[in-house]
Amino acid sequence: MADTQYRVVHRLLEVARHTEQPLWVPVTVLLELEWVLRSRYRVARAAVLDAFDALLRLPELRFDREAAVERALWRFKRGGRGTDWADCLHIGLAEADNHVPLLTFVRRAASLPGARALDS
Repeated sequence: MADTQYRVVHRLLEVARHTEQPLWVPVTVLLELEWVLRSRYRVARAAVLDAFDALLRLPELRFDREAAVERALWRFKRGGRGTDWADCLHIGLAEADNHVPLLTFVRRAASLPGARALDS
């Protein structure tokens, strides 16, 4: 199945390249992609980071809220092993819209720059 999906995506990217019509990637797809790579395929954190870096460089792709995604990726890289991609993306989106700190009950997320813990 993964091989078939690879061929379909490769074909889509080729069409986007030749037509100069980039494919649009919603920010929610990046949440799901990280989750699938980590939980389903057991891809190491460093490889996920490399994949995201490579995807952001592809001229055939346009990312929803790209500046926020780049901030989130920066935070995810520097956050260390226990840092959650979803938390970084939430903070990146809040930061891009000038709505920081992001208030959270999640202690791990609250330790990241741009977030603040809520007491329960």
